[in-house]
Amino acid sequence: MTNLHVIQTLASIANEAAGPSYSAPSLATALAGVGARVEMFTVGDGPPRPVEGADHRIFPQSWAGLPGLGQLRVSRAMQAALRTAPADLVHTHGLWLAPNVYRRPDKAFVISPRGMLGPAALAFSRTKKRLMWAAFQGRAARAAALLHATSDQEHDEIRAFGLTNPVVVIPNGIDVPSLERPAAGATRTVLTLGRIHPKKNLTGLIRAWSRLADRQGWRLRIVGPDEGGHAGELRALVAELGLDDVVVDGPVFGTGKLAAYREADLFVLSTLNENFAMTVAEALAAGTPVVSTKGAPWAGLETEGCGWWIEHGEVAMTQALAAAMARPAGALAAMGAKGRDWMLRDYSWTRIGRDMLAAYEWAVRGGTPPGTVRL
Repeated sequence: MTNLHVIQTLASIANEAAGPSYSAPSLATALAGVGARVEMFTVGDGPPRPVEGADHRIFPQSWAGLPGLGQLRVSRAMQAALRTAPADLVHTHGLWLAPNVYRRPDKAFVISPRGMLGPAALAFSRTKKRLMWAAFQGRAARAAALLHATSDQEHDEIRAFGLTNPVVVIPNGIDVPSLERPAAGATRTVLTLGRIHPKKNLTGLIRAWSRLADRQGWRLRIVGPDEGGHAGELRALVAELGLDDVVVDGPVFGTGKLAAYREADLFVLSTLNENFAMTVAEALAAGTPVVSTKGAPWAGLETEGCGWWIEHGEVAMTQALAAAMARPAGALAAMGAKGRDWMLRDYSWTRIGRDMLAAYEWAVRGGTPPGTVRL
């Protein structure tokens, strides 16, 4: 492969609770590691951590104080820089914000929707998104040389939405920490971690928890940043149901987040829809087995013997939790170890970087598409 000059763009990587704040910088580092020259362009906020292997340029936001425009994270400086940058390809992460439509018409353009074309995601702020699609996002999406899906499920959502561009299916990678499990305590923990948002269906999880016939010795820990006051709604539901074994905590990051995964006996994801769900990969990498709804593309939980992949609904969630919580601590730990081995085998960032660079090469130079690309 010849070296390519790639620019990764997204609105911000300052929010550590957002998946792209991890996956986009990690992809940039992986691409640099396999020979690409990589720059990252973001707007306004500083990064939570350095983007290793890439030149990270943070551009000022235009009209930040104006209603409407301020939310779109417009940056005329970023737009101008992209017009003159000597890059071979621009890859943007996400939809619906101004940096996701900035491109060079004479250069290959790649979009990672990051789950934002899933039905559950589109249901939130539906009218605003329709207007944005008609105004600017649709034109940019249809012009993309390549769309990036992180799973077969996201590929199908892209097609169902009506886009016919070539799609490359490459999952996110994961950094796998050392396997360190603390000694079992008197109380065992079911953990869910991520944005506290209605899309995560945490109300359904709490109601499923309340239906369990035997919760003795267990607690449910809900951890994450509050969005729109939803954490308060969850706490009110917990009080209404009289649950003294459910806690709703604020976000944790870095070593605190890793400790939360390691201390949990079981991780649960009750989401309505995800394109990938980094939290599932993070839990498995830490050696924790997982229960996930089929709103996330993790069928491998069952084929790899490291969890449960279940239908939506309180009954299905209650049944899966009951089955998992009935297992001895050692049996759950063994399942978690299988999940960690799976992450090491199939989700290394080096492999992801090589696959993505091959897709970029095809988008820029043509020829026979790699096996990851679906026409």
